[in-house]
Amino acid sequence: MKSITIKGSQRESVGKAATKALRNAGQVPCVLYGGDNVLHFSAPEMAFKSIVYTPNVYTATIELGGKSYTAILQDIQFDPVSDKILHVDFYELNKNKEITIEVPIQIEGTSPGVMAGGTLRIVNRKLKVKALPDNLPDFVSVDISGMEMGNKLYVTKLPQKNYKIMHPDNTVVCQIRISRAAMKAAQDAAKAEKGGKKK
Repeated sequence: MKSITIKGSQRESVGKAATKALRNAGQVPCVLYGGDNVLHFSAPEMAFKSIVYTPNVYTATIELGGKSYTAILQDIQFDPVSDKILHVDFYELNKNKEITIEVPIQIEGTSPGVMAGGTLRIVNRKLKVKALPDNLPDFVSVDISGMEMGNKLYVTKLPQKNYKIMHPDNTVVCQIRISRAAMKAAQDAAKAEKGGKKK
């Protein structure tokens, strides 16, 4: 999985006044959970651009006072008015401990159903997967090259190499919907066939 580096500074004071001062200085208050101790730190708002404003999922190497921690973005709070980042929670990864996260799907192949006039409808753009940190995928590959019009693709048909998809077997990832034009053509053909048989 792709990784970015965030250079932060540990916070001595975590009160409201200190937090407000940090934000005014262009810093984002952060917390790192999951390790031996909960760590409070801050980092420049610009450091989060590539990890927040993207559909991709990244691990983060957080550098604090000469030490580095591998973590994953757990939660993020935005200002409802200005959309500025207010607070970020990270979860520290342990290379020997599995973690469950959401990753995007990546559509591959060309569907015969779409070529025939159907419409691809993506039901789940992200899927929860469980894996050791080193095996976390950047995305789950979804091959639609065998899908005809009216077909649904379930999670059971997806590759699960070194990770496990954490959804019920009946979860639909995508489907090829019959377009109105194709449906009307099929109805017209059926009517014409009936008319021909009556003769």
